[in-house]
Amino acid sequence: MIIAIDGPAAAGKGTLARRIAQIYNLNYLDTGSLYRAVALKLLRLGSDPTNFELAVKAAGSLDDIALDDPALRNEETAEIAAIVAANQAVRAALLQYQRDFAQTPTGAVLDGRDIGTVVCPDADVKLFVTASAEVRARRRFDELAAKGIQTTYDAVLKDLEARDARDQGRGTAPLKKADDAHLLDTSKLDIEAAVTAACKIIDAA
Repeated sequence: MIIAIDGPAAAGKGTLARRIAQIYNLNYLDTGSLYRAVALKLLRLGSDPTNFELAVKAAGSLDDIALDDPALRNEETAEIAAIVAANQAVRAALLQYQRDFAQTPTGAVLDGRDIGTVVCPDADVKLFVTASAEVRARRRFDELAAKGIQTTYDAVLKDLEARDARDQGRGTAPLKKADDAHLLDTSKLDIEAAVTAACKIIDAA
């Protein structure tokens, strides 16, 4: 079984995807971590993220970046990752990796921005997880505050709205709901309620 989970930043799709993978004993891939890994590699090399040639080269040699490296979650890495993700050649370089992962015999859950539309258009189940910008900003603000990172709710909201615009407006694999994806709005749901709703959809499939 292949489960594709897409949605904007801070909608809860990553947490939901990990829980679903555990419940159904499936492999899990946060595809965003691949773009963050490219970004982190460029940062550590001191390279310009807008240099597409260097970004593509970095995408082809990620063996020295662990996908659980804490530095992948840094805000600076996230900002660079958003730039890298708009690079069509980088997306093409990482596409086969994602598709190969999805085809593992035991099944897989992948979350990202274009899983149901581009990476796994024939996935058995597609979920598009979203929430209002205000709710997502509050979640992200609380997350950053818990880490001791100083910022403001307004700054986080502005950043999320800018990131949404980049994701939805890019020419290659823009963020959008697949026609056959199930919409799951988590604005008023905690994680347990979201998991329950998702499992109902998956079980029905």
